[in-house]
Amino acid sequence: MREPLRHQVAAAVLAQAALLGGLAVTVGLAPRGWYAGGAYAAAGAVALLWAARRSGRRSLGAADRITVVRALLTGGVLALAVGGGPVWPLVGLASLALVLDLVDGAVARSGGTESGFGAAFDMETDALLIMVLSAFVSLSLGVWVLAIGLMRYVFGAAALVAPWLRAPLPPSRARKAVAALQGVTLVVAASGVLPPTVSTVVVAVALAALVWSFGRDVLGLWGARRRRVRASVTQRT
Repeated sequence: MREPLRHQVAAAVLAQAALLGGLAVTVGLAPRGWYAGGAYAAAGAVALLWAARRSGRRSLGAADRITVVRALLTGGVLALAVGGGPVWPLVGLASLALVLDLVDGAVARSGGTESGFGAAFDMETDALLIMVLSAFVSLSLGVWVLAIGLMRYVFGAAALVAPWLRAPLPPSRARKAVAALQGVTLVVAASGVLPPTVSTVVVAVALAALVWSFGRDVLGLWGARRRRVRASVTQRT
């Protein structure tokens, strides 16, 4: 029998606290990092409980639990980004989160447990990590880098005004590749292994690819909307 959802979420909050404590002991974590990590854990717990119960989930499956681990790692990245300290643990946690992004989807597909909730949980976890990384990199390369992290949220806000943007998108390898490129590029830029000029160019290329990907999806959704409208008009006549 699976563990109840509330117990799983409570365990995740405790695991987040343990991760923050481990970071504080090993690499150091300023109070503001604790505050950011704690607020993130509390807000994430509430959001996860609400979304899971809204979708009828009473427990998290194997793939969801992997996504929870990714969310916890993102909380660690956030705490380090806000609290300062050495860059290498931030890069390490972010890199592990990106690697695990390849795992949770594969586990869901292999076990036949794919769901709308799992897909949304995965996507929002990705978006949060990219937002945190883009904010961190923007401190060294400029505020324009925030566009990478904000684009997903701007698209979501636009969908509230234009419902046709909420239509499902067809699977796309190019979309997945561009999304993966953002994380890898931001981690490399955050690590500082590249000269600032090179990092700027690399991140700018990643942003251009993201603009292209979102633009292509918006045009595709607009075309689908027009086809639905024409079909509706034809049926009425």
